Amino acid sequence: MGSSRSLFTYEELEAATAGFSRANLLGEGGFGCVYKGFLHGGQVVAVKQLRVGSRQGEREFRAEVEIISRVHHRHLVSLVGYCIADAQRLLVYDFVPNGTLEHHLHGKGRPVMDWPTRLKIASGSARGLAYLHEDCHPRIIHRDIKSSNILLDNNFDAQVSDFGLAKLASDTYTHVTTRVMGTFGYLAPEYASTGKLTEKSDVYSFGVVLLELLTGRRPVDTTQPVGKESLVEWARPYLMQAIENGDLDGIVDERLANYNENEMLRMVEAAAACVRHSASERPRMAEVVPALKSDISNLNQGVKPGHSSNFTSADYNSNQYASDMKRFQKVVFGSQEHGSSEHSGPPTSDPSVSSSGGMSSMEMERRRAGLLWSSDTTSSSEINANTNSSNRLNGR
Repeated sequence: MGSSRSLFTYEELEAATAGFSRANLLGEGGFGCVYKGFLHGGQVVAVKQLRVGSRQGEREFRAEVEIISRVHHRHLVSLVGYCIADAQRLLVYDFVPNGTLEHHLHGKGRPVMDWPTRLKIASGSARGLAYLHEDCHPRIIHRDIKSSNILLDNNFDAQVSDFGLAKLASDTYTHVTTRVMGTFGYLAPEYASTGKLTEKSDVYSFGVVLLELLTGRRPVDTTQPVGKESLVEWARPYLMQAIENGDLDGIVDERLANYNENEMLRMVEAAAACVRHSASERPRMAEVVPALKSDISNLNQGVKPGHSSNFTSADYNSNQYASDMKRFQKVVFGSQEHGSSEHSGPPTSDPSVSSSGGMSSMEMERRRAGLLWSSDTTSSSEINANTNSSNRLNGR
């Protein structure tokens, strides 16, 4: 580890978090628990206590932390230090004070986020993700891009969190080797089908975040008709309408009173390109960054703007996509979960809390959790909870 990173004792972090007090708990879920802490000298930090299996060796952990520790970017959450104590593995991050993008977009009673702020967050998080993909050595694939992993400081500058954690946490808890990891609404179709991870999987997930910013909708809405629960599938015709005719009706968050149409259309173009079915036809994040600012010339690369169904025999094809998504949706939602009693309820300030009217305990878990789907075709598909709130390195 470099001198800019600190090795903490377990006792130091225990004292910093008041004994890992529930009062200091910021979130918990698939990767572990996150606590607010106060170091000697007054520095405020977020302490992530990883769930680590017995197969996680100290040398492997140190090697992965070394990679994370070399990442420095204004739009990425900074690692302050780490702790290894027997089987305990803890990471210490800068505390980001203004909550998650998810909280500000979807939290109950939150004021409407204005357009300049949304664009600022999109641009900042795109820059952070592009840095992971292009400028880190080795390159880092995030694997879990979503609005709850985009943290905001007091100026609403975005910082992407939780990069690099997939290799640090136990497969027992996070299902990152033979199973697809991530939240259903953000999963790239080829990732859900094969488990193959590339930078283009992150690009797709980022496209879903852009759709959240454009529409104010959640990535999954079970009040929608069967097949349209996914924000991406719901949005596709509206994206095409906006790109072909400049008609933003339907795609823009109706709560937005004022916005710049040219900026909005650029984000529409970027979102549509990012969520193309075919991974090879999605742009790189380094091409998304300038598109959000002014230059969309590199988004399409010979693909007709807005189109996402141009496939080659060697790539993920439309029939396979439709089959996988139908299977996936059936596994996630079930064939009997779309009755009149099914409501998503109002958005809450805590993404781990949902309304429960008329829902079974499994349905409530599906609402509360990030959903992990097995990509191992030799065994049955399975859903595993991975609560979004676990990814917070921040407070409210």
